[in-house]
Amino acid sequence: MTNSSTLGERLRGRISALAPGDKLPTSRQLMAEYGVGPGTVARVIAALAAEGVVVTRPGSGTFVAPGKGAESLRFDLGWQTVALADRAIDTANLGDILGPAPEGTIMLNGGYLHPSLQPRRMLSAVLARAARRPDAWDRAPISGLESLRSIFATAAGATLGVVTADDVLITAGGQSALSMAMRAIAPPGGPVLVESPTYPGALAAARAAGLRPVPVPLDNDGLRPDLLAEAFELTGARLLYCQPAFHNPSGLIYSADRRRAVLDVARAAGAFVVEDDFARYLGHGTAVPRTLLADDQHGTVVQITSLTKATAPSMRLGALIARGPVMERFRAIRHVDDFFIGRPLQEAAVELLSSPGWERHVRGLASALRQRCHAVAVAIEEQLPDWTIHQMPSGGLHLWIELPHGQDDVTVGSAARRGGVAVSAGRMYFAAESPAAYLRLSFAAGGDTAELVRAVTRLSRVCRQVV
Repeated sequence: MTNSSTLGERLRGRISALAPGDKLPTSRQLMAEYGVGPGTVARVIAALAAEGVVVTRPGSGTFVAPGKGAESLRFDLGWQTVALADRAIDTANLGDILGPAPEGTIMLNGGYLHPSLQPRRMLSAVLARAARRPDAWDRAPISGLESLRSIFATAAGATLGVVTADDVLITAGGQSALSMAMRAIAPPGGPVLVESPTYPGALAAARAAGLRPVPVPLDNDGLRPDLLAEAFELTGARLLYCQPAFHNPSGLIYSADRRRAVLDVARAAGAFVVEDDFARYLGHGTAVPRTLLADDQHGTVVQITSLTKATAPSMRLGALIARGPVMERFRAIRHVDDFFIGRPLQEAAVELLSSPGWERHVRGLASALRQRCHAVAVAIEEQLPDWTIHQMPSGGLHLWIELPHGQDDVTVGSAARRGGVAVSAGRMYFAAESPAAYLRLSFAAGGDTAELVRAVTRLSRVCRQVV
């Protein structure tokens, strides 16, 4: 039976051989020819019309759109290469360097929760109620709703008098906040210090802002203060990006002494620290570490936080937390970029975070992530004993694996893809050369623990075939 995707491909091929204005077969003819129902035909024709491939004329039929057939015009767009000059934005590491996964692949390369772990029913309910409020579609404040800002401030340490709602700017997710911070703080062409390894989205945001990422190594306690101080001195950097809690990709948590040392080094350098607290709600049941921001009395720390990872990919809501002139700069950028974040989503977030159901979700999520992490780690220990997990995470979504000496991450990742498992090649997490071959495995993206163990079995089978 032909499905929508197949019918769409066949019709596109058919249209490419037609001239603009040629008429397509009727819906009844397409149903008979391809063995599909009226709903499938209607969806495909609507999709082609939305793409501008065809035009529909009620009572007359469906026709090839002007300029979409075999004789469509070819424009010379080469001039754009010169006009755009050298301002290319590298997003290669934000996608999958190993390419699209075949159907049936078990996805261990995701950065979001599997749908079964998402609070979809609760999200739908709070958003529906928010959208029905009398002021739902009014303009929201530039900084965001005060009620939502207060919630984020409390989570960041407001009980200690460190942060207030006035220090919070609501953003369209953590990546948007990160891009804003990179553009606001450091001048184009300047350096930004990053952990090695680090989150690829931070490297992309830095380079898009015209910055030069400079890697600083981690040890088991966090960033090495001696090398961090040396990097500040050698580069003159005024910005450090780090993830002190449930670090992506390693799962590392900075020790208390190391958090203080990083702040001391940054203050001595007169630099800002962007603390990415993306995993605040992704603990596995242990106490969530204290933020850098809660110990900062000098305005050194700019914190990024987000709801996306603990809810669903389209819950694009986060916050920038900062004090002093840098917050005024963030508000100015918001004013120029997009004025404000949509009010219904903010209202829904307030209700979500204020509901008893939110705490239940976080507790249930912690249990599920802990079980999944344990299941994958045990399976790796049993089936891939030469793989090394240096840090068993107590939060987050990933396991960071060092491969045996002589193995290549892209080679293993490509073979895994062919064997039905998608993993992330480790080299994309380094700003410079990788000191070894690594893979990042997500235990949150799979359907359940049984599927995750099945994925490790496939990986074991694949690795026996990789030289």
